Amino acid sequence: MSTLQLFSPSGAVPRADALRRAERRLRGLGFEVACDAAALARVQRFAGDDATRLAALHRLADAAPAIAMATRGGYGLTRLLDAIDWPRLARSVERGTRWVGHSDLTALQLGLLAATRAPSWAGPMALADFGRPDNAGGVDEVTRDVFLEAMDGRLHALGFRTAAGFDGLAVRGTLWGGNLTVLLSLLGTRHWPKVKGGVLFLEDVGEHPYRIERMLLQLHQAGVLAAQKALLLGAFSEFRAAPNDHGYGLKQVIATLRALTPTPVLTGLPFGHVHPKLTLPVGRRVELLVDGREVLLGW
Repeated sequence: MSTLQLFSPSGAVPRADALRRAERRLRGLGFEVACDAAALARVQRFAGDDATRLAALHRLADAAPAIAMATRGGYGLTRLLDAIDWPRLARSVERGTRWVGHSDLTALQLGLLAATRAPSWAGPMALADFGRPDNAGGVDEVTRDVFLEAMDGRLHALGFRTAAGFDGLAVRGTLWGGNLTVLLSLLGTRHWPKVKGGVLFLEDVGEHPYRIERMLLQLHQAGVLAAQKALLLGAFSEFRAAPNDHGYGLKQVIATLRALTPTPVLTGLPFGHVHPKLTLPVGRRVELLVDGREVLLGW
């Protein structure tokens, strides 16, 4: 039985019952589940003060469970980046720990990659995926099954369907990325992974298309996109159109980006603040192949 420890490195858990529901469901999948002692701490919007959340990260690194899954994202990891003992976390990865999450966890995953080259997993979190009430959809089978296969080592490839126009594309490179807003906040800092010839994946939530375009253009203008073999766009969800958009939306954002960068921009990656979502190996070398509109991502 694999040990799975839940921890709260960012926002406070709003409801303990959702966390308990996630624990029960994860135990039902065969994991030996434990919650970090500070998982339900709260200071303002955070899951404890900075020292509490930093101590939890280091406590998990020392314990080296098979899986370290975040309860939720929100905001808070950026405040900890300069104080994290990255070699300590990397040693946990060497001992077999898979750090899993998305959203604000992007800061941890990319900081770890930048500092040590150690891999992690962009994937589900306790509250949003395993703690979701039944009347809101519960745990979807794709998210659950892909996560299980990734954690036990059976998963070596994923597929999804993209837009036409990329048939025959075949590239290899380091898979990296995550939440667009969080990723962009690392640009220019020592926590930015200097990945060239990689496969970059991005998603975001609650950001209007013009803000998404502005962030993507910053990556373009900084030379990040041109240095990649491919860009994979996941879900950009939960935004509201504005009265003055007049037809401007995500399609126009993507068209603008494709006109500017020679890097192939593929859409349709099932990842982000959505259900279902895939579990992706951050920092692993992957091969991406496109056959018609079918994309295969293997490692």
